Amino acid sequence: QVQLVESGGGLVQTGGSLRLSCAASGAPFSWYVAGWFRQVPGKEREFVAGMGRAEGIGDYHDSVKGRFAISRDNAKRTLYLQMNSLKSEDTATYYCAAGRRDGSRLSVEYDYWGQGTQVTVSS
Repeated sequence: QVQLVESGGGLVQTGGSLRLSCAASGAPFSWYVAGWFRQVPGKEREFVAGMGRAEGIGDYHDSVKGRFAISRDNAKRTLYLQMNSLKSEDTATYYCAAGRRDGSRLSVEYDYWGQGTQVTVSS
């Protein structure tokens, strides 16, 4: 098992940037694919970005392509999400997740979740 703890959320103005981090503990982080999801009240959790077990190219939801960048440092057991050019519609609780299915964008296919970190983008 792996335990995940997110940090780095906060309040930022439109056009600003934030960097989220997700610290993993327990089983080796390199065993898992990892991703970021977000959720607003009353809506389903949606995929934001994902990455395979190795540090490499990320997969992104169209709404964040060119603005967000996912990365991971397996030696530090940490997943990151650099968020630039933030928009009000990016406001949500952001969750990191770990699983075993390569390339999945489905939340049900991720086995481990952090507690979430709030990102609020004000206009």
